[in-house]
Amino acid sequence: MSAILLSVAPMMDWTDRHCRYFHRLLSASTLLYTEMVTTGAVLHGDRERLLGFDAAEHPVALQLGGSDPADLAACARIAEEWGYDEVNLNVGCPSDRVQSGRFGACLMAEPDLVARLVGAMRDAVAIPVTVKSRIAIDEMEEWPTLDHFVRTVSAAGCTHFIVHARKAWLKGLSPKENRDIPPLRYDLVHRLKAENPHLTIAINGGIRTLDEAEEHLGKVDSVMIGRAAYETPYLLADADRRLTGGAPGPDRHAVIAAMLPFIEARMALGTPLSAITRHMLGLFQGLPGARAYRRHIAENAHRPGAGPEVLECAAALVRRRDADETGQDDGEAAA
Repeated sequence: MSAILLSVAPMMDWTDRHCRYFHRLLSASTLLYTEMVTTGAVLHGDRERLLGFDAAEHPVALQLGGSDPADLAACARIAEEWGYDEVNLNVGCPSDRVQSGRFGACLMAEPDLVARLVGAMRDAVAIPVTVKSRIAIDEMEEWPTLDHFVRTVSAAGCTHFIVHARKAWLKGLSPKENRDIPPLRYDLVHRLKAENPHLTIAINGGIRTLDEAEEHLGKVDSVMIGRAAYETPYLLADADRRLTGGAPGPDRHAVIAAMLPFIEARMALGTPLSAITRHMLGLFQGLPGARAYRRHIAENAHRPGAGPEVLECAAALVRRRDADETGQDDGEAAA
């Protein structure tokens, strides 16, 4: 896998296979992540539902949640067998449910354990094993915690860290509040790279535009974008051209046209239309007609018998708005 400059963060309830396919149509080079999947789910659950993905999604990484070395090693092997390009260990999620399972951000208090987990995973597979963490948790000092954590885990062979540049508070803040309230400390992630030039360091947290991503790329190896990629997904369409010198992305209507065969195929397997189109609501964000597009999908995608034509009709509303505005502009110019 070539050097990755941009990725879309693993986000629960968002980055499923339908979202990832949609994002791949927008950018060929961006690394895509699954939602976090627990080791118990991988070992005992419906793997096709949990792990299945379309070949078009490559490069794609599986994020795992767990704290047992043997289980994580087994799951890493399964990830490799299923064709994932990377397996990532979640050491950043602060939710109560995750803490009760002794994984996620609470593991930042146990860097020696994380080192053993990573070592077991690395011994099991040939694909890259990466770690996503916060800078610290609770009352722990930020830089000493991050520095010690990365030094300890890298000694076990991990060379790639994705750092959400905020502290996580395990008590008193909800997962949503933990994404907004703790101050961003980009400077600490930049320092981490400066003091560890041999490691691959990706930065995450509050980055909403490609302009911001490019600013960080002068100080770290890679940028991970989260909510902005979901809420305003078309920002990904210019990522290949701007970051890798690739071709410009397709226009929005071409993306919709490319989604239609995928939607038909997934619906034939029993997937509801709304499970796919919900990821596409932000495609026209900020443009005339965006509200009508969203409303049409929201009101019609869940109806019995709804099919890809719902998306086509929604896109037609945007085209009509464009045509109306163009005609109005022409009339004003003539006057």
